[in-house]
Amino acid sequence: MRGVMKILVVGAVSVAAVVALSSCASRQPAASKTRIGVTLLTRSHEFYQDLESAMSRTADDLGMELMIQSADFKVETQTSQVEDFINAGVSAIVICPADSKAIVGAVRRANDANIPVFTADIAALGGDVVCHIASDNVQGGRLIGEHLAKLLNGKGEVVIIDHPVTTSVQDRVRGFDEAMSKHPGITVVARPTAEGQRTKAVDVAETMLQAYPNLDAFFGINDDSALGALQAVEQAKRGDRVVVVGYDATAEARQEILAVSPLKADAVQFPRKIGEVTIRTVDKYLRGESVPKVIPVEVGIVDRESLMAERAGAAK
Repeated sequence: MRGVMKILVVGAVSVAAVVALSSCASRQPAASKTRIGVTLLTRSHEFYQDLESAMSRTADDLGMELMIQSADFKVETQTSQVEDFINAGVSAIVICPADSKAIVGAVRRANDANIPVFTADIAALGGDVVCHIASDNVQGGRLIGEHLAKLLNGKGEVVIIDHPVTTSVQDRVRGFDEAMSKHPGITVVARPTAEGQRTKAVDVAETMLQAYPNLDAFFGINDDSALGALQAVEQAKRGDRVVVVGYDATAEARQEILAVSPLKADAVQFPRKIGEVTIRTVDKYLRGESVPKVIPVEVGIVDRESLMAERAGAAK
């Protein structure tokens, strides 16, 4: 009789344990959340800090979980991150490519695993990408080019501090070149790359200032490039002759524009908008809604006049 009692008790405990485990599993929030892998170009730029912040906030609003990594400009690191996302079985992957061409293999591996891929800010030059969300960089390049042409009164020598391995920069430069083509008195004398990094941009700009004693302007393809050029111009005491324009309108760049430095204007992007739209687009797709192949986000221009007007409006 005692043996039978023991069996019954043990059985009861086992059933209770199963019920308890089932109850715990049903309460785990992580299991119910859609997981998205995100690999950023970098976290060192203010643009990507704002982009990440907006992505995270939007994901929280939608009840999604983001696994966010930074490639630190290294496509090998980014490829490995995509592989990790695939192995983790995420529902979708968002890539801000470190190299638009070299990332294609990773995109295709995600395609083979039936995981939808989205790109933000920078496009991939191959593979099946559901949607690309980015600034209208051709328009931005065109706007800042026209602004520079006015600053130069339609003539002068210009250096583009480039980073041609990413599509966003290719588009910016294409728009800039379109603007320059309308001003035959302006010549782009060199297109060195600084890989979008300030320390490298300082070195590049110093070399350009020595190579072109009559240089009139730099176009930095992002604000780290522009601020690096600004530093080199000021160190060479050429600020009375050489002007700088950039791209992004970060807080530091805005301060320099307001301070009447050689940095005169920036094309302005809206990274928070890009981040929000990206995550909302992923969510729509995963819920079965159709999404476009490309979603452009507006751009604009900031100069001292517009920043002063903005400041005056905020003071009212």
